[in-house]
Amino acid sequence: MKILGLNFAGSATGSRQQMVAFIRGTLGLEPVDIGGAEATMFALPDGSIFAVSGPGGMGDTGRSIGFEVDDVQSARAELLAAGVEVDEITVNDWCHYCHFIAPDGQLYELTQRSG
Repeated sequence: MKILGLNFAGSATGSRQQMVAFIRGTLGLEPVDIGGAEATMFALPDGSIFAVSGPGGMGDTGRSIGFEVDDVQSARAELLAAGVEVDEITVNDWCHYCHFIAPDGQLYELTQRSG
């Protein structure tokens, strides 16, 4: 598995509207339309994404941090071979991704940008 960097952070919250207003008004970011995503997505200048969804809007995510990889299918297979709990690969217009639970009990994801 080759990790290319961190490229995603997401938060699921009962205060979604307030968070979106804060990110737009205070942080100055504008939402971007990413087909297949149920969250409000914000593209940062470095190409990474910050997502805000409602509780359970995109599964049991709470908070998630995405590691960009060069090949999400082979990286997922490596995690499974190591005994890591990994969900199926999901696709949206921005990336292919899968969530996994790390030894710290927290949710992370592997992402491979589309295109």
